[in-house]
Amino acid sequence: MIKLAIITTHPIQYYAPVFKLLAQKLDVKVFYTWGKQVLENKYDPGFKKQINWDVPLLDGYHYHFTQNDAKNPGSHHQNGIINPNLISEIKEYNPSAILVYGYAYDSHFKVMKYFKGKIPVYFRGDSHLLDKNSAFKSILKYVYLHWVYRYVDYVFYVGKSNKAYFEYYGLKENQLIFAPHSIDNERFSQNQNAEAKAIRSKFGLKETDILILYAGKFEPKKNPLLLLNSFIKLNKSNIFLLFLGNGILEVDLKKQVDEAKIHHKVFFEDFKNQSILPMYYQASDLFCLPSQGPGETWGLAINEAMATSKAILVSNKVGCAKDLVINGVNGFIFEAQSDIDFFEKLAWATSDKQKLSMMGSKSFEIISNYSFEIQVKNMAYSIYSLFGKEV
Repeated sequence: MIKLAIITTHPIQYYAPVFKLLAQKLDVKVFYTWGKQVLENKYDPGFKKQINWDVPLLDGYHYHFTQNDAKNPGSHHQNGIINPNLISEIKEYNPSAILVYGYAYDSHFKVMKYFKGKIPVYFRGDSHLLDKNSAFKSILKYVYLHWVYRYVDYVFYVGKSNKAYFEYYGLKENQLIFAPHSIDNERFSQNQNAEAKAIRSKFGLKETDILILYAGKFEPKKNPLLLLNSFIKLNKSNIFLLFLGNGILEVDLKKQVDEAKIHHKVFFEDFKNQSILPMYYQASDLFCLPSQGPGETWGLAINEAMATSKAILVSNKVGCAKDLVINGVNGFIFEAQSDIDFFEKLAWATSDKQKLSMMGSKSFEIISNYSFEIQVKNMAYSIYSLFGKEV
């Protein structure tokens, strides 16, 4: 059986189901490079709290937590992942191919360099070219990333903007395999109408009222203040706003709500775990991700909202926008630099609840093509084809 070594930092809810499905088609072993300490220290600086996911992340596939000697362990900086034994452990496993998630860690890049030319090196990343850099920084980055990706044979790209990124930095069409960024569509789409109605009832909403949802970290990159300011300007009696999550901007958001005296219109809920999250999406009518970047690489919350049949309002700085949102069909893409464009599209989107429902149905149709099953099928087909075999 073809053996695939997967190199990634730590277990997360968006990758574990992929590894489980791949393990049904290949002999898979996942090397977690953050080390076992990631199981003990789950503090998320973005949410500013301990995060313990309530869905299984280590079931159905073989894995190994490799020793991490970094002084400051973590995936937030290059020297947070330093694994002195990683290459020897991979060699002991003796894989047919290797899949590396992210190059920007000391050990990950060393693995790419070592195994290039020995076995096929696959790569997975979701960067794009949507954020602007200075001319000097752009030139340096262009030269550096051309050099980095010389150590990659094939890339599993996540969407259109991500593909354009890899092409720009030197990868050819025959090296690029589409493996769409995905979430558990089935779990998010399961009917939780009773729970959703209970949430709306808790906020005092009528069936005809429109609820806008923002779910994620309250951080400058995601620009929730733009949403709040535009909502205040909108000033419609039947439209309400829910901020779901936590983060550095929480104090600022709540202060503005206090000053505007709109506690009856704007609600705050702390971070919700995976098993509870779908019912909050289902309770809403419009999902908004107004990110200004830099670094909003994909925006998997959009996948989650679409799996629950929601209309979408998203900025053009979000990596998934070109793939998942069709203007006027299942939502709107606005120009991140234009507060006016955002306000106009927010106003238009919230002018008709029935229209939002129809857009949500289109979202559900579109997201069916972005599933774990399709991602794994495309990955496995590429790897099997490389060895002259059929899946």
